[in-house]
Amino acid sequence: MKGFLGIRRLAETAARIRRRIGSLRPGTVNIRPAWQWIRKHRLRLAGTAGAIGLVAVISYTGHYYVKSNTFEVYHVFVGDEPAGTVSAPEVVEQYILSRQVEWEKAYPGVHMVMNDDDIELIKERAFKAQSDDAAAIEELDRLIVSRAVGFELKVGNEVVGIVKDEATAESILQQIKEKYTPRLEKNNEVAVLSAEGKADEGKAQVQLENVDFVEPVSLERVETTPESIARPEYVLAKLQEEEVQGIQYTVVEGDCVTCIAEKLDISTEHIYEKNPETKDNYLQIGQVLDLTERIPKLSVKATLIQEEVHDVHYDTIYQTDDTLKLGKTVVVREGKEGKKKVTYRVTQINGKQREMEIIDEEILVPPVPAIVKKGTKVIPGEGTGKFAWPVVGATITSGYGERWGSTHKGLDMISKNKNIIASDNGKVVFAGTRSGYGKTVIIDHNNGYRTLYGHLSKISVSVGTTVEKGEIIGVMGSTGNSTGVHLHFEIHSNGVAQNPMKYLSR
Repeated sequence: MKGFLGIRRLAETAARIRRRIGSLRPGTVNIRPAWQWIRKHRLRLAGTAGAIGLVAVISYTGHYYVKSNTFEVYHVFVGDEPAGTVSAPEVVEQYILSRQVEWEKAYPGVHMVMNDDDIELIKERAFKAQSDDAAAIEELDRLIVSRAVGFELKVGNEVVGIVKDEATAESILQQIKEKYTPRLEKNNEVAVLSAEGKADEGKAQVQLENVDFVEPVSLERVETTPESIARPEYVLAKLQEEEVQGIQYTVVEGDCVTCIAEKLDISTEHIYEKNPETKDNYLQIGQVLDLTERIPKLSVKATLIQEEVHDVHYDTIYQTDDTLKLGKTVVVREGKEGKKKVTYRVTQINGKQREMEIIDEEILVPPVPAIVKKGTKVIPGEGTGKFAWPVVGATITSGYGERWGSTHKGLDMISKNKNIIASDNGKVVFAGTRSGYGKTVIIDHNNGYRTLYGHLSKISVSVGTTVEKGEIIGVMGSTGNSTGVHLHFEIHSNGVAQNPMKYLSR
C-alpha cells in the first residue's frame, strides 16, 4: 500500500512539472521560476529513479534558449575613443567607402586621406548582445576627420606651390626641362670620310650629355588643406616667371670687356649682346653698360658634346740640295691636308650658349707632308710651316668666319699669361699701329706664310728682327677696335687669310 502511494505521488509531481514547463512561451527570457520550483522539491525528487530524466529535459530546454539568443557584435574604437557597437564589420567598411566618395566629389583633383587607420573593431559574442549601427555611424562622423595630402615644390628655400601628387610635380619639372632641351636633328652627324679622306669641314655631331636645373629643386610630402593644392598650370607659370638680375655697370679707367666679365663673373657674350655698341668701339670712362638680364625662377642647364671636323695642315719636309742656288726651292711631293675631329663640351643656360671647352682632338686622316728641296745656304728666319699657339693656355673667344655681318679673318683668344710669342720662325715685316688692329706685329715666315698679331698693348720687336718660334714679341692688350684685352691672331698663305684651327694643335 505504501509503495502504491509513493508511485502515485511521483506521477502527480511529474504532471505538475509538465504543466509548469508547458506554461513557458517561446522567447521568454526568465526561466528562474521553473528552476526555483525544482530546488524546492529537490529532496522529494531525489528519492525516485525518474528525477534524473526530468532534470535532463529542463537542462536541454534552457541551453537551447540561451544559444538561440547569443549574438556576435563589434565594438568600434577610433584610437582610444569608443564609437559604439555595430552588427558587422561591413557596416564600418561601407561607411569609409561612402566618405571617400563624398570627398572625391567635393574635392576633385585633391588627394584626401582619413584617419581610418585608427579604427579598431573588437568582436564580442554574448547573450542578448545589442548593437546600434546608426548610433555608431553618427559617432564615426564626429571622430573620423579628413585632410589633404600633397607635394610641396621648392626652388632653393622658396615654396613655389603644393601639387596633388609626386607625378604631377615631376610632370611640371619635365615640361620646364623640355622647353630648354636642345632639339637634335637626326642628320646632324660627323661627315663620313671617303676613300680620298674628304669630309665637310665644320660639320658637327652633337650629343646631349646632361640636362639639369641650375637651382636646387626639392619635393616633400606635406599635409595641407584642399584649398592649398595648386593647379599644375599655375605652378608651371610661376616657375617660368622672369626676374631681373644683374646691374648697371659704369666703366672706370683700366676696364675692358674681358676684365668686366671676369670681375662680375659673367660671359663676354652677354656684355656684347646687351651692349652691341661695345663690339667695334672703345669703352669710354663713365660709359654705363646694361648687364641686367631676365631669367626664369627655375633655370635649365644643358651640356652637349659637340664634335667638328677640321682640316689639318700638312708639314713641309725640307731637303737640302747643294746644287740649288740660295733661296731656290723645288717641290718634290705636294703635301695633302688631313682631317681631325675636335670635341667640345658646350654649356647652355636656358637655351643660350655660355661656355665652349675643347676636351679632345683626334686625327681622322693624317696629313701627308710636302717634300721640298732647297739650297744648302741657311736663310735666317725661315719658318717650319708648323705653327704653335701664340699664347700659352689660350681660350678662344671668337672663331674664324662670319661675325656681325663681316668676315672675321682670325681667332680671338685670351689667357692669364698675357705674353705673345712668335708662332713660327720668321722675320718681322711690320711692328706698329695698324688701322682697326691697334698695335700690331706681322711676321713673314719666308715660306709663303705670314702671321698677324693684333690689339697688343706693347710691342717687343722691331721691323727687320729675325725671331724664333716661341720668342716673346709683345704683350696682349686692347688697342684698336677692341672689345677688351685679347689677341687677334691671323695666318695668311700667299696673301689669303686661313682658318688658324687648320694649323694649330693642342
